[in-house]
Amino acid sequence: MKKQRTLWNDGSKTVAASLLSILMGVIFGGILLVLVALFLKMPLASAWEGFRIVLAGIFNTGRNYDAGSVLTFGFNPRLMGDMLFRSTPLIMTGLSVALAYKTGLFNIGAPGQYLMGTAASIMVALAIDTSVVPAALVWLLAFLAAVAAGALWGCIPGLFKAYLNVNEVITSIMTNWIAANLVTLAFDGSPFINLVDYGKTGFTLKTSTNGVATAKLGMDALFGGSSANAGFLVALVLAIVSYVVISKTTFGYELRCCGSSKSAAKYAGMNEKRSIVLSMAIAGGLAAAGAALYYLQGDVEFSWHTSMSLPATGFNGIPVALLASCNPIGCVFSGMFMAYLNISGNQLSTFTAYNEYIADVIVAVIVYLSAFTLFFKGLMDGRRKAAPIHHQPGAAPPPAEPAREEEKQS
Repeated sequence: MKKQRTLWNDGSKTVAASLLSILMGVIFGGILLVLVALFLKMPLASAWEGFRIVLAGIFNTGRNYDAGSVLTFGFNPRLMGDMLFRSTPLIMTGLSVALAYKTGLFNIGAPGQYLMGTAASIMVALAIDTSVVPAALVWLLAFLAAVAAGALWGCIPGLFKAYLNVNEVITSIMTNWIAANLVTLAFDGSPFINLVDYGKTGFTLKTSTNGVATAKLGMDALFGGSSANAGFLVALVLAIVSYVVISKTTFGYELRCCGSSKSAAKYAGMNEKRSIVLSMAIAGGLAAAGAALYYLQGDVEFSWHTSMSLPATGFNGIPVALLASCNPIGCVFSGMFMAYLNISGNQLSTFTAYNEYIADVIVAVIVYLSAFTLFFKGLMDGRRKAAPIHHQPGAAPPPAEPAREEEKQS
């Protein structure tokens, strides 16, 4: 008897399906670069340069003008560190969407939860006097305040879903815009607006003005000149904790059972209403934690006029989760990949005749294809044909199939 293969299992098929989505998006991007080059009558060499930057943007070290202005590639610590910094909030919003999805919920309210976390972290960080309270403790209080604000905001659609059976998508969209207006109202006329720098009245003060900034833990030496800090390590730890909780604990099992079938979970003695509310609360806390890790970096400004806009980072958590097939560990890599493409887009507009919107189109295609990961995975599984039944000598014959209706009539 042949041993069953274990390498090509469900997890490896999921990874392969995600990589196939990325590969198809990159191929589409290469074709798009060639078409734009032909339309604008640019040399095809520029399309090749653009394609190389899209593939290896964070490894771009500039042009060597002594060698004929050729692009050079190698380890670029600044771009590598910036990728880690930009991926941090994407990982957290991806975790937010992924965890809710495991409970059978679609958390499209991550933008609102992200905004509430942004407001809470900035206000707490700037309101507490760091000459009295140590800056490290203020940072921790600001981070916890952000998580609490996001969790409370996530509870709202969770409560409506659990007790009134209102679709969480509808309530999440409504709470998104309520949060956008509440944040504008909270900062309007507050002492947290930047009135010091000329022309910066539309932004809040940086948390570094109060001495509050995320610790570097040596990442500034490893990625010199970048914004990398320990926030990425916090996101990595939270991703691992999320994986352990959802996959290895009784609480995570209850959440997953509720996502598979609320009726079955209730019949098994589980409190499905509590699971729904807690799932949305945790999802909201994760999204808000991403905002705190981004703005508590110290040198990031926040535009508080949010009444007419929602943060793209909250929505980008959806493709991050989809590309990772809602696996918490996979969200780390998909978040880094999204940040990677974002930096590649900036490099594309700096070193070639293309603009950064080409990279946005490539990201959009990859995001679109990420929704087909289950389809690609199904293709890899293949359709299993039923094995033919061989009649054994001396055994009872198989039962005859019932005659079809048309055969009876004939």
